[in-house]
Amino acid sequence: MGAIITSEARVTSPPPDLAPRVQAAAAGDRAAAESLLAELLPRIRNLVRYLVRGDRDVDDIAQEALIAIARGLPGYRGEGSVQAWADRITARATFAHLRRCRRDDEQVHLPDLSVVPAPGAGPEQYASRRQMVRRLDDLPHEQRHALVLHHVLGLSVPEIARELEVSPETVRSRLRLGKAKLRAALQTDAATEVDP
Repeated sequence: MGAIITSEARVTSPPPDLAPRVQAAAAGDRAAAESLLAELLPRIRNLVRYLVRGDRDVDDIAQEALIAIARGLPGYRGEGSVQAWADRITARATFAHLRRCRRDDEQVHLPDLSVVPAPGAGPEQYASRRQMVRRLDDLPHEQRHALVLHHVLGLSVPEIARELEVSPETVRSRLRLGKAKLRAALQTDAATEVDP
């Protein structure tokens, strides 16, 4: 799948000065918490956008995730990177929002508007990410979620199964079907670019 979701599509790496801010934020330093959340915002917003169709709810879900992260900072144990910890909270907040929407019978599909570019990303990387997000929009939610959790966040099949509350076999099936659909769509895109 490396050819389909490239390193440019992965959520960006943190700056090295993040650890002291995390410790200060966890200890209750408001300025450190604000700085940390501002640093994490593009990452969180992109992850939410990868997980949901359209842009209508992206900012609301990202805000819910930021609130959950801020509330959870005092309990952050430092086991792994703060980005991985924030990614999981973001994924949980996103799935909780989608479950609420399904219960409310809301339609969560509107035309997409934007994905926040990663700091330092060039126009080619941005265009590549936009193409991938458009292709992810074409997938069923279940396949999309499995692909993003596995290939963007790097979760294992058992971790995805726990997160999505399905069996590992179901996750493997969703990954296989999602990869096949993405591959076919990207090959169609490539053929269209060659033969206008």
